[in-house]
Amino acid sequence: MRAVGVVGAGQMGAGIAQVSAGAGYHVYLSDVDLARAEAGKAGIAKALERLVSKGKMTQDLADACLSRIEPVASYAPMAEAQLIIEAATEREEVKRKIFESIGAILDENAVLASNTSSIPITRLAQSSPDPARFIGVHFFNPVPVMGLIEIIRGLATSDETVGVVRRYGETLGKQLVFANDAPGFIVNRILMPMINEACFALGEGVATVADIDTACQLGLNHPMGPLTLADFIGLDTCLEITNVLFRTTGDPKFRPAPLLQKYVEAGWYGRKAKRGFYDYSETIPVPTR
Repeated sequence: MRAVGVVGAGQMGAGIAQVSAGAGYHVYLSDVDLARAEAGKAGIAKALERLVSKGKMTQDLADACLSRIEPVASYAPMAEAQLIIEAATEREEVKRKIFESIGAILDENAVLASNTSSIPITRLAQSSPDPARFIGVHFFNPVPVMGLIEIIRGLATSDETVGVVRRYGETLGKQLVFANDAPGFIVNRILMPMINEACFALGEGVATVADIDTACQLGLNHPMGPLTLADFIGLDTCLEITNVLFRTTGDPKFRPAPLLQKYVEAGWYGRKAKRGFYDYSETIPVPTR
């Protein structure tokens, strides 16, 4: 495999493009328009500059990595790619439109993958040109730092398709885990109920933001508390995933916490909005409750 296509130049897509280029692949990076794809590459350039300044990467390696990332204005150039990874927002209707459009240019031997963090792969595969060549390849944020990829096969996914993404993931130096096509897969099936329950606890006045986070961080030996993590992931993303779990299973244990819904309705998405369970307007985040 020589070339990889990445659809979505936001935080996740840019991270996937960076690690793919770093592993030697030529990367076609697209978004809703060329300007956003180029902005995604500019963000990667800054990330590489930081690595160079910290002595974690040579300038030559950074330049070589950046040179392999090609922002594109349409999906047409991705006809050269042997693997195309969708990394758009966690909304099924958006992803389905992307898969339908890519179907027009996808090589007959290429694999189409989704970076979805919760939506069933078998269901998404119905919008792809060939469900046998469709698979879930779930990276974790920030992609260049996190060492895990979840690989999820749909009902029709072929062994050959699994083999393609297995070899790709191994060249990135990531640890691979394989999940059945169940809502939330492994990590989010376990993580999102914990974050959601922390939101219930906060909304019911069990404890403050700081005390909930401190209790979980130290009592469970986690690197950060669930509310801090929710802000980092994005409260809108957390709500989308929790809604997928709830709608797909019908199990009331996945019912989204009212406080989480309220914060999203207010536009308090966390770090990216400068406000969530913490206020990020100053250097040091301050709990909002």
